[in-house]
Amino acid sequence: MIYGYIRVSSDKQTVENQRYEIEKFCKENYIQINGWIEETISGMSSYKKRRLGKLLRTVKSGDIIICSELSRLGRSIFMVMEILGKCMQRNVRIWTTKDGYRLGDDIQSKVLAFAFALSAEIERNLISQRTKEALARKRAEGQHLGRPFGSRSNKEKYTLHTREAFIREELNNGVSLTKIARKLNCTRTTLCRYIDTFMNSSPTSAE
Repeated sequence: MIYGYIRVSSDKQTVENQRYEIEKFCKENYIQINGWIEETISGMSSYKKRRLGKLLRTVKSGDIIICSELSRLGRSIFMVMEILGKCMQRNVRIWTTKDGYRLGDDIQSKVLAFAFALSAEIERNLISQRTKEALARKRAEGQHLGRPFGSRSNKEKYTLHTREAFIREELNNGVSLTKIARKLNCTRTTLCRYIDTFMNSSPTSAE
């Protein structure tokens, strides 16, 4: 299978220029595109979350992906390296129309793929190490990491706010806090905290 891959960063950009380049290249080289993948998304976004990631999970040995230039795969050199490395591992070829890049099954491509994959792995390890060092420094300085103690997530607060009328009705009917919390799929502590903070009431002594 031969795929044409097109990516633009914003709605203001058009895919037509890239499609024209690829179609022209295919016509000159007697190639037929079997499927097009087009997406509007930043090249800094992880390729795993893009349509490109889905394509890379489904391509088979011998398939070819044609794009206008390597920067269409990603804006980060390390992301591009990782993508090329994965393609080499699966014997998938990457061709570009503007600069004539060819990632094939020759020995030079295999050496490049190894270098690409190794560079990407080194970069991931460096990022991980820098993150761990930054967290360790913050802990040493006494900074609390994560949500403040006793705080509620936005999802919990939103859910309780939208069900406030239900909570009041249940309380007026004498339903226990434990049962109300179970119906709202939250903890009794969370429910009590919400009532004390937002409902100007003191029912938390109820069982």
